[in-house]
Amino acid sequence: MMNRSRTLWVTMVCVHVGLFAGSGACSGQVAAGPASTAAQARHPFYAFCFDIHDAQQRDLEQQAAMLKQLGYDGAGHVGLEALTERLESLDRADLRLFVAGITVNLTQPPNEPLAQLKHALPLLRNRQAVLYVVLTGYPPGDARGEEPAVTTLRTMADLAAQADVRLGLYPHTSDWVAQFAHAVSVANQVDRPNCGVIFNLCHFLRNEEADTLPAVLRAAQPRLVGVTLNGADLAGKNDADWGRLIQPLDRGSFDMRGLLRELKQINYRGPIGLMCYGITGDATDHLARSIAHWHELRAELE
Repeated sequence: MMNRSRTLWVTMVCVHVGLFAGSGACSGQVAAGPASTAAQARHPFYAFCFDIHDAQQRDLEQQAAMLKQLGYDGAGHVGLEALTERLESLDRADLRLFVAGITVNLTQPPNEPLAQLKHALPLLRNRQAVLYVVLTGYPPGDARGEEPAVTTLRTMADLAAQADVRLGLYPHTSDWVAQFAHAVSVANQVDRPNCGVIFNLCHFLRNEEADTLPAVLRAAQPRLVGVTLNGADLAGKNDADWGRLIQPLDRGSFDMRGLLRELKQINYRGPIGLMCYGITGDATDHLARSIAHWHELRAELE
């Protein structure tokens, strides 16, 4: 994944849902910025992949200003390219970075992702951000991936622990870990306290059965470090694109209140990410609608 273009990298990561490009952006250290009061509350709400298809093509400063004005607690970042600049723009807006990420190709030696991890950790220290991990190289669930995945993730988790950074396995359609249940199994095998899983609604709906949701969330409870959601229609499960599985939060037929009640049942108290990949038009419009609907929904979690 690391030797693909940024466009391919962004497409793969975000449509998962749901962290590394070049290491140059990670060579300097940015002091941890102050989190806003809202971001310190339970279930802070952040936007992810909102910039990719924004018709206005806002730069990082403009993105941070928009999120601040709309009331978001921060942002997720795809990969690690321009991570320093993202952190600086969020710090100036008194917002928080919630996720950044890395891809590990299990058919190759892990030298490159490990080097990138070492560059990134000083930037992420003391920020409570999760480094999401996409595992590629083999077909979904292929047994050949188990040993290299567990070995590499243990090394990564031990390095990350030194900077108080958590890893979150990121299920992604068509990659080795495509199903949430598989991510939980791998994280349990890794058996490190800072190696968990991220639940991505759109990828779950694409690759698993909706009626298994309560059971898989309960099984994941000890390892759940992140959740991303969005409006969705179950009828889009087999579509060629993501148009029906990734919609603004105020659209779609999926039972969002039911999902939030399940998260409350397992006592999930972490951040909630809004997946925006593929949503076109001016990002301000759909982000404003989504956060307005979030204020109505979040009572299900309290």
